[in-house]
Amino acid sequence: MNFIKYLTQDWENNKGYTKGKLLTFSFRLASYARQGKVLKLILTPYLGFYKFWIEWVFGIEIPYEATIGRGFKVYHGNGLVINKNVVIGKNCILRHTTTLGNKGDIVSDCPDIGDNVQIGAHVCILGKITIGDNAVIGAGSIVTKDVPPNAVVAGNPAKIIRYIP
Repeated sequence: MNFIKYLTQDWENNKGYTKGKLLTFSFRLASYARQGKVLKLILTPYLGFYKFWIEWVFGIEIPYEATIGRGFKVYHGNGLVINKNVVIGKNCILRHTTTLGNKGDIVSDCPDIGDNVQIGAHVCILGKITIGDNAVIGAGSIVTKDVPPNAVVAGNPAKIIRYIP
């Protein structure tokens, strides 16, 4: 994938949403620093700017070390917190005030989010769990256990409401 396609790989899913395009572009440029030591050295000033721009201006914590698949879409974003060890698949949607991270002292014990997952506002997904492909996590849910593919979950603690055919 060439450099420009890499930076704009999320734009189709954020069509008509300038903030989402700006956020994903900024994240992709910062995450490009993971391609090698020389690139990280060259991009070091931008990484500082990225941290200021995304965390302080937008109020969003998406570390450039996070693994996020193409087609990433963020609605609103404010209060969004993603641990750097989270893995997010392709075409996932995240909404504001959502936390994806660990639930204890082991920083690496973070969720693995599948492809085409939709995550509602005010959701916490915590611990070393797997969210299956095509799952939908309802607003306000607290998820601490695995969610199977094609499941719709909601509540605190999150429970399966139904399956998507």
